Amino acid sequence: MAVARSMRRTSPVSLVLAALLAFGFIVFMLSPSSPSASASAVSSHQRQQDAAEHPLSPPTKPFLKSQPVRSDGIQAAPPVVHYNLNNLTSTSDSIANRERILILTPLARFYQEYWDNLVKLSYPHELISLGFIAPKSKDGNAAVAALEKAIARTQSGPIDTRFASISILRQDFDPPLQSQDEKVRHKMSSQKERRESMSRARNSLVFTTMGPSTSWVLWLDGDIVETPSSLIQDLTRHDQPVIVPNCYQRYYDSDSRKWDIRPYDYNSWIDSEHAQRLAAEMGPDDILLEGYAELPTYRTLMAFLANLKDLDPERMVALDGVGGTALMVKADVHRDGAMFPAFPFYHLVETEGFAKMAKRLGYAVFGLPDYFVSDKCPCPSFLSKILAFNI
Repeated sequence: MAVARSMRRTSPVSLVLAALLAFGFIVFMLSPSSPSASASAVSSHQRQQDAAEHPLSPPTKPFLKSQPVRSDGIQAAPPVVHYNLNNLTSTSDSIANRERILILTPLARFYQEYWDNLVKLSYPHELISLGFIAPKSKDGNAAVAALEKAIARTQSGPIDTRFASISILRQDFDPPLQSQDEKVRHKMSSQKERRESMSRARNSLVFTTMGPSTSWVLWLDGDIVETPSSLIQDLTRHDQPVIVPNCYQRYYDSDSRKWDIRPYDYNSWIDSEHAQRLAAEMGPDDILLEGYAELPTYRTLMAFLANLKDLDPERMVALDGVGGTALMVKADVHRDGAMFPAFPFYHLVETEGFAKMAKRLGYAVFGLPDYFVSDKCPCPSFLSKILAFNI
């Protein structure tokens, strides 16, 4: 039988090479891919699919897609987009339901420990958006410059550590205090003007950055440098409209010559009849302040309700006022109009006024006296060493 013309012209070497190439291709297709590479590819694809579609999208999601260009070369206007907020959830199982978290921070100074703690949060970072507002001052400029460097490192690093989106706002009004020294900031005479200014900054921040897919808003002060890595899951698990942990600070006790801890945030409290009588006698522009000997209110402060000998991080207490060091709020509470009054609201302003407003809207307010976050202090980590709580 005659050999086919094509076979006669095919070199045996070519056949061997073809067979090797075919075998290599089959092995490549059947071999499992690297887990880390596969996970990274899935995460990257998921973020691309979940991106905002036009530049006017609220900053809850990253904007990655280019705006369309018309046939005449002129850039087309963004489309009209409809959002159905009825499908939005804020539940006790926030990770399983892929609920988006917006972490908001009024920033007067930048602490690297704050940022490092933020990056260590175990909640999926693709579901976390960040928002900052800083004053137009020397300290504010320095804080923004340091923040931008930290953002650049994180957002160019491993994809799992990158946040969904980050917004930086600058205040359009001058801060009432030029000094950020703690003694100056906490003087009683400075409080009304300072906290009214803080209210304006908080309101600008939340109502500019909160998008239609935001389920929860976590207010986190810029000097909170240590929290449990599971902070978001721990707070959302209670499924409460407003909930706040206890904020402590470590300090050096010159009498005992050793480091100790002390309550820091006195703005989370249960109201008292004495405070209500004081408010009833006040003028319309006067406010009640907490934590000052000159103005005793006899409220029950959550800062002193911690049971250090037998901690129960799940224990909740109903509150009338809250601080803003680490305040978790369902986004619907803000959408319903609860804001931070920059005016005396029942003789309360800022975060305490916010709690009053939330309660007037029918929302419950709770605190976790045995669940701790730490304010900035010039010392090593203390929560894991002194408090019997697994961070």
